[in-house]
Amino acid sequence: MKVELCRTFTFSAAHALPRVADGHPCRVTHGHNFTVEVALRGEVDPATGFLMDYGDLKRVAQPVIDRLDHGVLNEIPGLENATSENLARWIWDQLHTELPDLHHITVRETAASSCTYWGEA
Repeated sequence: MKVELCRTFTFSAAHALPRVADGHPCRVTHGHNFTVEVALRGEVDPATGFLMDYGDLKRVAQPVIDRLDHGVLNEIPGLENATSENLARWIWDQLHTELPDLHHITVRETAASSCTYWGEA
């Protein structure tokens, strides 16, 4: 049986978008309460009934989220231009070696704005 398994994480952080035009509201440092969905896709192990235990997924992903929480994203190497797109890719890069069934990362800055990254094909 093939499934998609998701776990949602939250963190609060500040960022600025240094490459947008002068006068753009996101050029100055501001903050968000981010939501990140980590999604795995694969075959369920018939012995356990799991694709992956939610607790194991949290054990892998939470330290990455903790590195972002209550910080300035632009100060983290690789996030100097901390767009949602770059943040989703950065999180993917941190997780994909430990989560071989990683399918996508979705980053939400607000309830109305999100970006999903599926890795490089």
